[in-house]
This record gives sequence, C-alpha cells and structure tokens, in this order.
Amino acid sequence: MSRPEPRPRSAYRAWRTIPTRWADNDAYGHVNNVVHYAWFDTAVNAWLVEAGLLDIAHGDPIGLVVETGCRYFAPLSFPESADVGIAVERLGSSSITYRLGIFAEGSDAAAAEGEFTHVYVDRASRRPKPLPQEWRAKLEILL
Repeated sequence: MSRPEPRPRSAYRAWRTIPTRWADNDAYGHVNNVVHYAWFDTAVNAWLVEAGLLDIAHGDPIGLVVETGCRYFAPLSFPESADVGIAVERLGSSSITYRLGIFAEGSDAAAAEGEFTHVYVDRASRRPKPLPQEWRAKLEILL
C-alpha cells in the first residue's frame, strides 16, 4: 500500500499555533490522535471568528461537522507547540471542506494532515442553507 507524502507548509493559507498540554500526551508519550481533531476544530473555528463569519451564540447559518479524517506522519509531544495550517479544499454551495496540516514548530513537513467538512444550516431548522456571498469572498482567501 502506498502512502501519500505530507504536504509542505506552502500548501496552507492561514495559521494557528496551539500549545500542547501535559494531558495531550498518551501512554506512549506522544499527542493522542483525538487531540488532533480538537486542534482542527479549534483552528477552523478561530479563523471563522476572526474573519467575522462565526457568531457562536447568535449566528445564522451555523456549520455542522459532517465528516473528518486524519493521516499521521510523525509524533508530537508535550511541551511542543503545534502550528495548524488551514486551507479550503472545496467550497460548495452550503458546505466547506477544509484541508488542515499539523506541523511541529520549525518543520516543513506535516506531522499530520486532515480534512474537516462543515455543512452550513439554518440555526432553527437545521436544514442546509447556501453560504452568504460575503462569506464566500472571505473563504476564497483560503483556496
């Protein structure tokens, strides 16, 4: 079975640095795989808040995660910080698939890569809702 090579930092458009915590390490001494998913969620939602697209308490539409995935290439461990790169892989009418890379500080090769798909829905009905045009313009920066 062939394994894809990790993408370099240049494959990503926005960045979030996240410090590891002692509790992130598992019994094997490296950051547990479930922590990577929390970092994806944190990086994407922090970018959305900073871009003025996510109002957690009152915003409409809201993004629901419908699919995630991750490939691991190298371990990270406390007390390192991780740089999480964000790019948009696909911008649909009511969905966005983000491409994410987790890098050790100073490394050009991803320690892990993932995808994270949000479907945007009406807050009340939870039915898919087209992305507002002003959102699309901001999100295109990440393409």
